[in-house]
Amino acid sequence: MKLSMLLSRYTGDPVETARLVRDLESAGLDMVWVPEAYGFDAMTLVGYLAATTERMQIGTGIVNVFTRTPTLLAMSAASADSLSRGRFALGLGASGPQVVEGFHGVPFDQPLRRITETIEICRKVWRREAPLTHDGKVYQLPLPADRGTGLGRPLRLINHPYRNNIPVYCASLMERSLRATAELADGWLPLFFMPDRAKEVFGPALAAGTARRSPDLAPLDIVAGGPVAVGENLPVDDLLDRERPTAARYIGGMGARGKNFYNDLACRYGFEAEAKVIQDLYLDGKQREAEAAVPREWLVRTTLIGPPGHVAERIHAYREAGVTTLSLDPVGPDPAGTVEAVRSLVDHL
Repeated sequence: MKLSMLLSRYTGDPVETARLVRDLESAGLDMVWVPEAYGFDAMTLVGYLAATTERMQIGTGIVNVFTRTPTLLAMSAASADSLSRGRFALGLGASGPQVVEGFHGVPFDQPLRRITETIEICRKVWRREAPLTHDGKVYQLPLPADRGTGLGRPLRLINHPYRNNIPVYCASLMERSLRATAELADGWLPLFFMPDRAKEVFGPALAAGTARRSPDLAPLDIVAGGPVAVGENLPVDDLLDRERPTAARYIGGMGARGKNFYNDLACRYGFEAEAKVIQDLYLDGKQREAEAAVPREWLVRTTLIGPPGHVAERIHAYREAGVTTLSLDPVGPDPAGTVEAVRSLVDHL
């Protein structure tokens, strides 16, 4: 089992982030994911980390498919993969209308179709088998004459990519998008993955997508985990309580009523009543009350916090649920030390 980390808690000064990542690499971390929401862009930091690390894989976790064209994503991925000598992974997702329309001014339409066509176009670009053409429902390359000047012509990527099969990871949660991920992507990036309930919630969609998966693709890399702290005599309840604001923000505030994927996920996990209460409180401006309404069971099942024996049990549960890359979010002051502790537990399971 590989270990990865999303840099969300440690992004700020990119130079300080790079120093942290080097420490994490030395501690045994296999992969970092560079986030992108509406702060610094991900690809710039990816390139910097490629130059300052040696063996670690570096992925975008995630970039959305609305704010860059598929060919620009393919070009950026090929550049990052060359800079890192084959250590890059392209993490894609749809984001949401609040960011896509609010920050970028781009219509949030056909998100799943955009993701699937983007994957197809990127792989065509990287293979360079012929000048690029694509006749999709969202993207047409070259642009048809009746939609532009009529001067567009098929082109081929000038550079030869370091790899023509750069891995593509998708952040998906709902059934249709998860089926497409299992069919088309190299890896899956779920959030709030509960290993104890994953089979019943995600199993049917994963199986349906896998049945349509090309034999040319390796088995799907499932990247999941959560906040982690390992040690005897930890203030477990206090550490779990620190995760309440994040859970409440996603379950309650990431979207409107009826348009919140994370609220839907909580319902699918069996927390229908709690999810409604959290959302109602959060959208009514009662954030503290919403945080208090997050069930302790949710916090325990989506984290790896406690003595080594408990964390080892949680790691085993993730492995049994099919997770192949454990994603860590250290909550203590020593992230590298936490990675070392988890690396030891994983190696001895």
